[in-house]
Amino acid sequence: MAKTKRAYVCSDCGADFPRWQGQCSACAAWNTITEFTVPKTRAAVGAVSGGGASSYAGAATKVQKLSEVESKDLPRYSSGISELDRVFGGGIVPGSVLLLCGDPGAGKSTLLLQSIGSVAATKSSLYVSGEESIHQISQRAKRLGTQNLDNINVVAETSVEAIIEHIRAQKAEFVIIDSIQTMTVAHNDSAAGSPSQVKESAAALTRFAKTEGVTFMIVGHINKDSNVAGPMQLIHIVDGLFALSSTADEKFRVLRTSKNRFGADSESCFFAMTETGMKQVKNPSAIFLSRSDKNHAGSVCTTLWEGTRPLLVEIQALCNNSVTENPRRLTVGYDNNRLAMSIAVLARHGGVMLSDMDIFVNCVGGIKIEETSADLSVLLAIFSSFKNAPVPQDVLVFGEIGLNADIRPAANGVERIREAVKQGFTRAIVPKANASRQVPGIEIIAVEDLQEALTAFERVAL
Repeated sequence: MAKTKRAYVCSDCGADFPRWQGQCSACAAWNTITEFTVPKTRAAVGAVSGGGASSYAGAATKVQKLSEVESKDLPRYSSGISELDRVFGGGIVPGSVLLLCGDPGAGKSTLLLQSIGSVAATKSSLYVSGEESIHQISQRAKRLGTQNLDNINVVAETSVEAIIEHIRAQKAEFVIIDSIQTMTVAHNDSAAGSPSQVKESAAALTRFAKTEGVTFMIVGHINKDSNVAGPMQLIHIVDGLFALSSTADEKFRVLRTSKNRFGADSESCFFAMTETGMKQVKNPSAIFLSRSDKNHAGSVCTTLWEGTRPLLVEIQALCNNSVTENPRRLTVGYDNNRLAMSIAVLARHGGVMLSDMDIFVNCVGGIKIEETSADLSVLLAIFSSFKNAPVPQDVLVFGEIGLNADIRPAANGVERIREAVKQGFTRAIVPKANASRQVPGIEIIAVEDLQEALTAFERVAL
């Protein structure tokens, strides 16, 4: 009998080592190296009788000229949830493998159970659970009012080989795997959830999906650092990675795209968690702009570009005299480094010294800003708090700040302004390059540098 080979793999970057060590020398992460069982031989992968995960692994392949390969434009089909379809890139592509990860209780299983109810109307569907019994799944489905229960097959199974046999027997076209961390393959001796089992299970399901045209929606866990639990290869294997998280107040769920081979990789959508499941939020700007009627100093509205649509949010800033030698700089939803840059630009080019003040910046609603178009709104929110001068609620601000105090344009500026008009804004302070086209219903104040932006601020607020 061949001796079992073992390696040690970093769960963050996927680097392998001959022995265990505390720190990964490839990515410098600590305590991420775990033991990995290497499959004994290739024959072990194909040792399952009756087809299973191996019947396609060793199938004969044919080399063809790229020009001779038939290009197939596979039609997408709907998940039954329009916002989910938009994040997927316009619907579900047959034969794709999509990974949905998130915190415990975020609503991953709930969202997929609602989706499979709609898909089952036209596609043979199978729900595979490795964590719950079929009775628990049935109870939740009835509570959520899931449609087409008679067309949804369900099985509690963790063996990949057995799952593939069930898929063949049921001729399933749409399969949910809940979750990949509970799946195992027979040729691997590691425990379920280990990096090797997660990698081999995902690889086997992906090979089957590509050869048979079966769509897999896979649920994945995350670790304490909010990264996908398991080896980095898991992210490379799947066609799409989607993260479901909660906003700061736990009222809403945000689904963001991290990887998508069939659509934009920066899309996001919002859901409200209710007793009857996840409800779509088709106009998230109205939620994040629900402010009081009274104007407050330090509050400025801006617009972000989320995937293929604008999103209006409120930026809050607070300046307060510091009682410590080192004033605090605290942000929630905004990058600390960009805050430091904005403060430096405001001091150097605006003559506003804030070195003795604590500064706090918050993006309302738990939204995380990952683009630079919010720089000007953050800077003016800080200036508004410093001057104790409220900005009227009908004013929108966006633009990127450079170190030389110039204000650079943002992508899709006209679409951002049009969304502001829909939400009732009547004035907008924007970069000059974004003001080339007039939008009916709103006064556009074009600015080129910081001094012009501060002058525009005084015009609308003082």
